[in-house]
Amino acid sequence: MSDAPETPPPPQSFDPKPVLAKLPNRPGVYRMVGEGEVVLYVGKARDLKKRVSSYFQKTLASPRTAHMVERVRRIDTTVTRSEAEALLLESNLIKSLQPRYNILFRDDKSYPYLKISGHQYPRISYYRGSVDRRSQYFGPYPSAWAVRDGIQVLQKVFRLRTCEDTVFANRSRPCLLYQIQRCSAPCVGAIDAQAYARDVADAVRFLRGGHAEILRELEAQMLEASAELRFEQAAVLRDRMSSLSRVLHQQAMDTHTDVDADIVAVVVRGGRVCVNLAMVRGGRHLGDKAYFPLHAGEALGSDEGQADLLPEVLEAFASQHYASAFIPPVIVASADAPSAALIELLEQQAGRPVQWVGRSIGQRRRWLEMAEQNAELALARLLAEQGAQSGRTRALAELLGMDSELDLDGLRIECFDISHTMGEATQASCVVYQHHAMQPAQYRRFNVEGITGGDDYAAMRQALTRRYSKLAALAGEPGEGKDEGHGEGAGAAGQAGDGPGGALRMPDIVLIDGGKGQVEVARQVFEELGLDPRLLVGVAKGEGRKVGLETLVFADARAPLALGRESAALMLVAQIRDEAHRFAITGMRSKRAKARRASRLEEIDGVGPRKRQRLLARFGGLRGIMAASVEDLASVEGVSRALAEEIYRRLH
Repeated sequence: MSDAPETPPPPQSFDPKPVLAKLPNRPGVYRMVGEGEVVLYVGKARDLKKRVSSYFQKTLASPRTAHMVERVRRIDTTVTRSEAEALLLESNLIKSLQPRYNILFRDDKSYPYLKISGHQYPRISYYRGSVDRRSQYFGPYPSAWAVRDGIQVLQKVFRLRTCEDTVFANRSRPCLLYQIQRCSAPCVGAIDAQAYARDVADAVRFLRGGHAEILRELEAQMLEASAELRFEQAAVLRDRMSSLSRVLHQQAMDTHTDVDADIVAVVVRGGRVCVNLAMVRGGRHLGDKAYFPLHAGEALGSDEGQADLLPEVLEAFASQHYASAFIPPVIVASADAPSAALIELLEQQAGRPVQWVGRSIGQRRRWLEMAEQNAELALARLLAEQGAQSGRTRALAELLGMDSELDLDGLRIECFDISHTMGEATQASCVVYQHHAMQPAQYRRFNVEGITGGDDYAAMRQALTRRYSKLAALAGEPGEGKDEGHGEGAGAAGQAGDGPGGALRMPDIVLIDGGKGQVEVARQVFEELGLDPRLLVGVAKGEGRKVGLETLVFADARAPLALGRESAALMLVAQIRDEAHRFAITGMRSKRAKARRASRLEEIDGVGPRKRQRLLARFGGLRGIMAASVEDLASVEGVSRALAEEIYRRLH
């Protein structure tokens, strides 16, 4: 009997025949699952048996599909009542699981709206969040800039108020906006409720596309006022007409019709895909927003495959984007609707018919052409920026002597910074750079507690220990061996345990915003955790803290490096370091503001938790309490006149 070690068995292959034999000829969703229970792909099908069987034919549509099928170890399916239901479930699963082989669109924050409140004297404001029935909402807008531009138009033409309710309730004289004719000052009675309501109604009609009607009414009112010798009022109406005419002239894409539409243009260049979404609301073009889906370039293979990719990209975008966004009655796109199931799903979610226009003419064709031009510009800009950024990544990898065969696209850099105000509200930030770009979804903050205020070394020690202690434990588990290579070992330690967003991935480089002292603390933490200190790079500020004079400090025997202003590697390091500093500062200020808001009220005798809660709820925060009068404060339940006077005195 031989004592030679047994040869390890080959990776277990997947036999699809038993699974395919049991699949029904019904609509549903399938999930391709690989090693480690990682979901590789999520798809929907009108006929599960036919669709899933197509992946296991002798010839496949693309090398990418073949590459995925080789990694499949299990297939999970869910049967649905219709293809539209399958499409909705597919979209939800793609968003939650982020499969490697699906076309993914980044889940943005909710779109902003322009809000007209339901007060006696309504306020116009920027709004993002869930809507209610008390106010009127217009949009959504593609960007915050578009909303603020709309607010400026309403200020110039209709002179509606923008001030917060606490300010409005406590004004004793008109503000500067009244002086520059951007507000009619309802706060001090400069305009009566009926006239202000008429201006609000005109603003609503304007936002809904009734521009020509408003101009005709303004002209009739001006002529009537002039005939009755009310020349001052006629001049006001004349100026309003002039402002409105200028606004309409600037809106080159204004249709003068009450129409809501989305224009979806898809452009492929250089192995990347851009989906440009332009929004038309109430006949006014509000701007556009470019999306760059992940993994679409891999599905493409080459620019020549654009026609084959269009339906897949459009369906992925529509199903993922409109799952949580407003669905307009008209969608103008670069191609016809990919499937009847998509239209059925959109109509179910919108609760009304949705017209998908793939062969547009006239005004809609001009919309689409402009959206395609903007998509091409956005894609050209992205490719140029990516080229420059990938060059900086390569320069830094070469400077640090990392393996020449290291995948630069997967190179992961984490950077730490400490922020506080004279020891108060200490926070540590950790930002992530990967795929030649910052990854905001993977940023994290650490509330530093239990240290002496202002002790940056102790704060750094706490942040690094909390961040890497779990990774060190995973790296030390059987089968997870630690590689001695500088760049390779860092990546290998975390690959098997990679979670969503790379949370369980050890970085290739750890930047520390600080000099020798901070780097020494980081070195001690890494050695205590059994991690490679060669990953650590400190960024010491130069004389006068001038950009370009920074020095890189290492935790091993390497000498410090002063790179100079022209270094591409230093440009990348400075970019990441500055982002860590920004992220730490914003977190620290938020934490400090919350602490101070509570503490200033807590310092007042007689204001307990219940009264403090009532005051904050009534006035919307400390700023509102400070703007309130003694009479307003005394109107809060439990607050006497004497206590109201004391609160007012202590806050002013």
